[in-house]
Amino acid sequence: METILSIKNLDKKYGKVHAVNNLSFDIKKGEVYGILGPNGSGKSTTLGIILNVVNRTSGDFNWFDGKLSTHEALKKVGAIIERPNFYPYMSAVQNLQLICKIKGVSYDKIEEKLKVVNLFERRNSKFKTYSLGMKQRLAIASALLNDPEILILDEPTNGLDPQGIHEIRQIIKEIAKNGTTILLASHLLDEVEKVCSHVLIIRNGVKLYSGRVDEMTTSNGYFELESENNKELIKHLENHSSIGSIKEENGILIANLTSELSASEINQFLFNNNITLSHLVKRKPSLEQQFLDLTNNN
Repeated sequence: METILSIKNLDKKYGKVHAVNNLSFDIKKGEVYGILGPNGSGKSTTLGIILNVVNRTSGDFNWFDGKLSTHEALKKVGAIIERPNFYPYMSAVQNLQLICKIKGVSYDKIEEKLKVVNLFERRNSKFKTYSLGMKQRLAIASALLNDPEILILDEPTNGLDPQGIHEIRQIIKEIAKNGTTILLASHLLDEVEKVCSHVLIIRNGVKLYSGRVDEMTTSNGYFELESENNKELIKHLENHSSIGSIKEENGILIANLTSELSASEINQFLFNNNITLSHLVKRKPSLEQQFLDLTNNN
């Protein structure tokens, strides 16, 4: 599968601030790739570097398996990295015509792209009459005019109401379904979980995780257990090869698993050792918990 973007040991320093710290990742064709991290984690700086609007301190990146120069490659990229900036007294169509002239693209694409972002009915309305969500959708339409191979979006739902957020996410999914690769920066776990196939998690410019979203919860999970004699229970749990760390919270033992083990298997093991449980629940950490663990504890 073609590598659309490859980043190797990318670094950016602003004086003492290490905004991007030795970052490496690859984006393959057809992926919806999320860069996820708290505000100020280096997401926008990374996007600025690959779009040639921010100079890197060191490291390298290349587009399309290195077959094209960055200047040539950016002609195949659609990007929105700032708030949409259109002429308020011009209609959607007029604003997009202006962008077509700048990009050297035929006007033929305008109608099609307005339909993609559900603005065709409002194509002749002035931009100043648009809601914030509609303005963001028009920005996406403008980024699609050159039929980019990759669409780059920086915090695409920032400031939108729930309806606006839902509309933008649906549009992103539709665009991806048609084969466009998408790179999306967000501080919202929910956004990445619902929209992206792959995720890179960064904090203070450092990569904490990269891989498929559905593989992020690689933990085997943990048991919540309680018996009349928790001290005896702990002793037997410590002797089981699949049990790792054990802690106690409000009388309940939390036993982390180092390998797969079912609730019935641990119950049988303890019963054979004369331990009767009054409480037994097996849990998997949520994606949210994994994210919080990564961003808080590293």
